[in-house]
Amino acid sequence: MDNIGKSKQITDQLDPARAGAFHAMLDLAGPPPNVGDALPPFWHYAYFWESLRPAELGRDGHPRTGDFIPNLGLPRRMWAGGDLQFDAPLIIGQAARKKTKIVNVERKDARTGSLGIVTLRHELSQDGRVCVTEEQSLIYRGEADLDAPKPVPPIAPTDETVKQTRKFSSTDLFRYSALTFNGHRIHYDRDYAINVEGYDGLIVHGPLLAQNLLNLAQSLLGTVNTFRFRATAPLFDFEKVAFCAKPEAEGISLWARGPDGRMCLSATAT
Repeated sequence: MDNIGKSKQITDQLDPARAGAFHAMLDLAGPPPNVGDALPPFWHYAYFWESLRPAELGRDGHPRTGDFIPNLGLPRRMWAGGDLQFDAPLIIGQAARKKTKIVNVERKDARTGSLGIVTLRHELSQDGRVCVTEEQSLIYRGEADLDAPKPVPPIAPTDETVKQTRKFSSTDLFRYSALTFNGHRIHYDRDYAINVEGYDGLIVHGPLLAQNLLNLAQSLLGTVNTFRFRATAPLFDFEKVAFCAKPEAEGISLWARGPDGRMCLSATAT
C-alpha cells in the first residue's frame, strides 16, 4: 500500500483546563492535575485534536478515508486495540508533539466479510524526548447486514480478585467524545448506530473502557509502564460493565465484562 510510511504531526500545549475536564468526566475524586504535574497515563487522548472542516469528514463523523488513511472501500470503522509504553510522563502546560505514522495496511477475508486493518504508530514527545509510544489498530468493515445474526462474543473470566462496576450514560459518552474530539456517530447518534451500523444502541468507546481498566491497574501497581488492550465485543449505554483485575506473575490481567458475561475488552498492564 502506498500509504505505508506516511506520517503527520500535531503539536499541543497540554492545557490544564482540559485535564481538569477529563478528571471530572472520569468521575475521579480529589483535585485534578494542574500546570507542572504529570499527565496521567492515556489522558493524551484529550489532546492533539485534528480539527477538520465538515467536508473533510466521512459519513460516520471520522476523518474521511482516502486522505491520510487509505480508502479501502470499507465504510465502517472500529478501534481494535492498542499497545502503549510509558517511558516518561508528559507534563501539563508544556508543548508536546504527536507524530503518527502508518506502519501497516492489510486486507483480510473473515467469516463476517472483508476486513481492512490499519496499524498506526504514535510517538508523543516533549523537549525532544519520546515519552509515550503507542501502536493503534483500526479495523474497517463493509456495510452492516441488519438481518444477519449477531456474532457470538467470547465469555469473560469470573475469577477476578478486584472488581469495579459502572454504567455509562449517553451524557458520559457525549462528554468523552467532546473531550477527545471524536466525531464517530456510533457514540451519540442512536438512529445511526442502530439503523446504519447495526448495533443495539449507543456504543461505549473502547478507549473509555480501556481508560477505566488502566486506572484500575494504576491503583494496584502504583505505576503503569506498559498497557495493552483488545476490544472483543461492544458495550452499550444501557448496560452496566464490570471492570475486573487479577494479579499475575508479571503484571495484571484486566477485562471489562458485560452484564451477560461477555468479554467486551481485555488488557494487560505492567
